[in-house]
Amino acid sequence: MKPEWIAADWGTSHLRVWAMEGSTPIDHAQSDMGMARVSKGGFEDALLALIEGWLDNAPVDVVACGMVGARQGWVEAPYAAVPTTPVQGVPIRVPATDPRVRAFVVPGLKQVAPPDVMRGEETQIAGFLDTHPNWDGVICLPGTHTKWVQVSANEVVSFRTFMTGELFDLLRGQSVLRHSVSEGWDEAAFSEAVEDTLSKPEQLAARLFSLRAADLLHGQDGSTARARLSGLLIGAELAASRPYWLGQQIAIIGAEGLSAAYAKALQPQGAFVEMADATTSTLAGLNKARNMTRETV
Repeated sequence: MKPEWIAADWGTSHLRVWAMEGSTPIDHAQSDMGMARVSKGGFEDALLALIEGWLDNAPVDVVACGMVGARQGWVEAPYAAVPTTPVQGVPIRVPATDPRVRAFVVPGLKQVAPPDVMRGEETQIAGFLDTHPNWDGVICLPGTHTKWVQVSANEVVSFRTFMTGELFDLLRGQSVLRHSVSEGWDEAAFSEAVEDTLSKPEQLAARLFSLRAADLLHGQDGSTARARLSGLLIGAELAASRPYWLGQQIAIIGAEGLSAAYAKALQPQGAFVEMADATTSTLAGLNKARNMTRETV
């Protein structure tokens, strides 16, 4: 099985690759060799460890997005400034690679004021817009660092990043709340917490400690505490991002469970929400970038 080209989503924690035939994936592999675990000279070896079986003597294009294009990555792919199309120009060629591969990295996007950056999400946005012609609105990309992105005329106009996912992980795993939060989910508790911080975001710090107190005084279940913690943080994010989503058409691109939580939080606010699969959007965006590499020698 020899692919026509190879798509790569290379983030901080993981590397995911797909053997592609046109726009269709025909095989898939992944590892935990994200940028955080790869030394400066180790990116090619980490990639080859996954794709070696897909290669022969003829060079194949590898098109990657994500943190692999950061300053500490395989090659620095400078940010393109907004407003701009999400995939701006030909991806950056990685020099001096194994002769069996021609590697390219998609640049991220930057916003000068207020200062903000993204890497990887621009590719998902490009893929979504490629399959939704003439779409205008706001795209939410939930994750460790959630992005809210204003899109008009196929351009990213502005965006803001919220560290909601990282805050959730830190509070759940390293704060006093680690003693009160467990696995599981309570849908009603989540919705109630979202409404709480949407209406009173200034109460967030106090509401967070109440999760611990409710455990100590009332034996609150750990799954309820987990859902409340998520709801409090997402509610605070929605309160801050209201100028983005209020009255707008909204698309959510992310993992199924997290995207569903954001949709559940937004729907009572009268928001019109559609959800798109993150992998499908990523591959569509990488395919768009790959078509641009054909302009290179």
